[in-house]
Amino acid sequence: MAIRFIKSSKRFVIDTKNTTYAFEIFKRHYLVHLYYGKKKARFEEAERRSLGFSPNVAEYSSKYSPDNLPLEVSFFGSGDYRDTSVCIVGKDGTGVTDFKYKSYRIFEGRQSIDGLPFARPDADSETLEILMQDKVTGCELYLYYTVFPESDVISRHMALVNNGKSSVKLARCMPMELNLDRSDLDMITLWGRHNGECNYQRVQTHHGVQSVGSRRGASSHQYNPFMALCAHTATEERGDAYGFNFVYSGSFLDEVELDQTGRTKALMGMDPATFGYILDAGERFESPEAVMTYSHKGLGQMSRNFHKFVKNNIMPKKALDPHPVVLNTWEACYFDIDEKKLLQFAEKGAAMGFDMLVMDDGWFAERHHDRAALGDWYANKDKFPNGLADFVKNVRSKGIKFGIWIEPEMVNPDSDLYRAHPDWALRASGREPLVSRKQLVLDMSRDEVIDYLIGAFDKVFDGVEIDYFKWDMNRHMCNVGSAALPPERQCEVYFRYIKGVYRLMDWFVKRFPNAVIETCSGGGGRYDLGMMPYGIQIWTSDNTNPYNRTFIQSGAMLAYPATTMSCHVSNPKENMKSLDYRYKVACEGMLGYELNILEMSDEVNAEISRQIAEYRKFEHVMRLGEFYRLASPENTKYSAYYYTTDDASEIVLTVVEKEDCRAGSTKLLKIKAALPDATYTDLYSGKRYAGRELIEGLYIPLMGEPDSARLIYLKKD
Repeated sequence: MAIRFIKSSKRFVIDTKNTTYAFEIFKRHYLVHLYYGKKKARFEEAERRSLGFSPNVAEYSSKYSPDNLPLEVSFFGSGDYRDTSVCIVGKDGTGVTDFKYKSYRIFEGRQSIDGLPFARPDADSETLEILMQDKVTGCELYLYYTVFPESDVISRHMALVNNGKSSVKLARCMPMELNLDRSDLDMITLWGRHNGECNYQRVQTHHGVQSVGSRRGASSHQYNPFMALCAHTATEERGDAYGFNFVYSGSFLDEVELDQTGRTKALMGMDPATFGYILDAGERFESPEAVMTYSHKGLGQMSRNFHKFVKNNIMPKKALDPHPVVLNTWEACYFDIDEKKLLQFAEKGAAMGFDMLVMDDGWFAERHHDRAALGDWYANKDKFPNGLADFVKNVRSKGIKFGIWIEPEMVNPDSDLYRAHPDWALRASGREPLVSRKQLVLDMSRDEVIDYLIGAFDKVFDGVEIDYFKWDMNRHMCNVGSAALPPERQCEVYFRYIKGVYRLMDWFVKRFPNAVIETCSGGGGRYDLGMMPYGIQIWTSDNTNPYNRTFIQSGAMLAYPATTMSCHVSNPKENMKSLDYRYKVACEGMLGYELNILEMSDEVNAEISRQIAEYRKFEHVMRLGEFYRLASPENTKYSAYYYTTDDASEIVLTVVEKEDCRAGSTKLLKIKAALPDATYTDLYSGKRYAGRELIEGLYIPLMGEPDSARLIYLKKD
């Protein structure tokens, strides 16, 4: 069994393949954390001592205060002065919250979460449900721990049920809390901006609170929901590493607090500034899910744990199938598209070996620029005189599949939709809305807005053979208010919005079961586990410059597998060296192209055809295999990494020079995943290597030039 309750010690023990997580019931009141780390059978309680100004329940003695207990879940106003997991404001208005342990149950599989994405259980997954009660408000709190043994991941979420007679407001909801009895930790986060996402940041934790989060209504380019804690001495291959992530696409908060006792508390959940939820008597609220993993083999194994989990338990199963190599029209044409031009793209693209033509923005209504027509979802008759279905049929007749761009969540003030329903855009009462990219945000918290979008897309795509949707979202939320909710419930808009988005995405998945989705938000503005259950990949960044992409993709791979990462080659400007560099950087993830093949030379187009054919030979290694970092671009003048199949029969090694290195210098790159007794052949150079030689280290000569990349494809003889 993965989950056990030891009655004699009142302890819960959760085991994965390589880790153990344990906590106990203390005085039938608190849930006290005991251990999270390398798998073992015995663990001791942390030392407890009296602390001045730390209140306690009189009968428990002064050693046992909520302020110094390593709690599994903590409550505002009840003696824990650190940041807490839950705050409920009842009819007394104080917000003081105190739940006590009531009961537990263990069951196979998992508890679903209403209206939210969640990880699919494995065949051997189990769930621990803890019930706690607050007698003052009459509320019940359910805590859920679901174990995914093979990937060493545990997920956590909570549900609040109001069994009292009065309404309550859930003012703070952090479904993941972890207390570690150590202070020697670094905090790792991914920060960024539009066109510069997923920058690696590692800082030593200090006393007090350190945090990242989003108040933008989306997980954001600025801070990714992923967070890690690791020992100061942890490296890629050695040391303790704890990873956390949030299966949610809206505003969030990741917090780490080093307290007066020298313990470290980590919290993950809803951003309190943009979240609140009122429950009337009898109502139930279910939180998003947080996931966590542990590795004693460094950051590399932490990443591989999450990669396996995302591929097997988060992404749709079709994401494990080969991904299409797409030709996207955006950087080639922008809004200047029509049927004639795109049929030329389709014919030439098919001849070059592309799987799919993706028609980006500009195909609908009076959409000739970004200032108008968002929300008016019907095909432009001048651009497609015989209709969308006839056009797509002609595209597919060229021997290439078809994809299309949509941005359902936005509306231009200059649109028929906004003129008819201005109240359907988010807007604080009495305040002038702020525009961004000439657009406003539709109120996706309203059922009638989702119903309109379902009807519009059902009509415009009826009878159209679409293989691929690129779902974009090009601004964040401000002046947030909903005309459909009373003043006291405006705190719910952000959360209800995201649930509306998930409802529409779920409809797309069911309505177009043969199509796949690539999600996007100006690139990586919603690169999160909440989006990944709906799409086979995410547009990683609007920045396609390969030098910048080396950093962006390196950061993303810390938490997310290559399967999620859409990587395009763009704008080589007839420079064959640049084309080679761009291609080899893009091969870190799922390859695509974004350039005007009608204007490229025969030489460039022939090379693109060769690249596509080459990529198809080893694409499965990145899509399905394991990832190993050898040198990170943040710390060295070059980047090096490799992918390997599960049986280590195939290895794809990439070395990218990002700054001037001494020409002719060599780097020893240890391919430790190689089979020691096997022999490998580099399919490009023909050179053969013994597996032990690869493990000891492969000497790679550097070219001494920036913007150079080398790709080695090793296959076991």
